[in-house]
Amino acid sequence: MARSEPADRLRELVAQVPDPEIPVLTIADLGVLRRVEVSDDGRVEVEITPTYSGCPAMDTIRADIVDRLAAAGYPDVEVRVVLSPAWTTDWMTEEGKHKLREYGIAPPGPRPSGRVMVRLSVKCPRCGSPDTREVSRFGSTACKALYACDSCLEPFDHFKAI
Repeated sequence: MARSEPADRLRELVAQVPDPEIPVLTIADLGVLRRVEVSDDGRVEVEITPTYSGCPAMDTIRADIVDRLAAAGYPDVEVRVVLSPAWTTDWMTEEGKHKLREYGIAPPGPRPSGRVMVRLSVKCPRCGSPDTREVSRFGSTACKALYACDSCLEPFDHFKAI
């Protein structure tokens, strides 16, 4: 890979870094990857936005980006964590939401706006039934809630819409 390679190609390379908490997703699927720039001297700057300000996966994602770019011939890399604007599930790709469903995690729906007077059902990613209930506001990670399906009786994670 030559140093004159455009930022778009490096962005594609960085975009394939997997999320360490949900390895079927890439950081591009999650919408965590914000910007990739290459300066004339070959220095690469990458900006990422965590799903939560205290997301423990950021250090691993940063290291994976640096390793991936170094292996491609770009050892001078700066990865910055950008907190504003805050990440939203609206930044997830439709492919990412499909991958979540296939992995057994209910993807987020549209982000609520204004007053929400009723709790909407979450479809079970295993059987598709809307007959589900929240068991805990927090699942295996802070960005997910634990649900149970009253039709197939299976528990599942739901990626929260924020």
